[in-house]
Amino acid sequence: MNKRPKSLASKSNIRHIDPDHPELSLICEAADVVKRGGVVVFPTRTLYGMGVDAFNAEAVNQVFCVKQRLMHNPLSVLIKSVDAVTSLAAEIPSAAVKFMETFWPGRVTIVFKARPDVPSNLTAGTSKIGIRVPEHPVAVKLVVSLDHPLTGTSANLSGDPGADCIEDLSPEIIKGVNLVIDSGTLKGGIGSTVVDVTTDPPTIIREGEVSQKELFRIL
Repeated sequence: MNKRPKSLASKSNIRHIDPDHPELSLICEAADVVKRGGVVVFPTRTLYGMGVDAFNAEAVNQVFCVKQRLMHNPLSVLIKSVDAVTSLAAEIPSAAVKFMETFWPGRVTIVFKARPDVPSNLTAGTSKIGIRVPEHPVAVKLVVSLDHPLTGTSANLSGDPGADCIEDLSPEIIKGVNLVIDSGTLKGGIGSTVVDVTTDPPTIIREGEVSQKELFRIL
């Protein structure tokens, strides 16, 4: 069994990366941390996210611990492509196909019925899983390098606002993770729209970058 990397309690775990041309060596380093059960903070389109191997139950528990998040709140997951949805979702309704074709990568997190082998702490016992294909070049390359689902929850303490720059990360977050990838100030603003396709018609859980009107126009 691979040994979990030690958490670093200082800013020595912050590494800078070019957001437009991410260095392969740093992407590989981050992927290795995740594969060994560690926690990585990385940039997404709007805010910094916190990533672990989505199928490593111990690592997922560490995310809840670092964020001080209640275990009954599920975590969303990032995947490398539409084709990877079947590794997590038990069913793919026609509405989900339209949402994926129109709004991925980025902007919309789609909640599916989870496959039985998806860890229960990831779904918080709901039997549902929120999935998104990332848009930020660093997040894209990280998920592709892993070739495995990555948690995509925001890198903030539960109840606090998300961070669009490293300077806004809580010291507790920085101390609690193994690696922070700093790509500068992100777009910020509201996060992705979250839509549940396990219901008919689909249900909007959170209205974000994509409005309800824009979402349902394509159905």
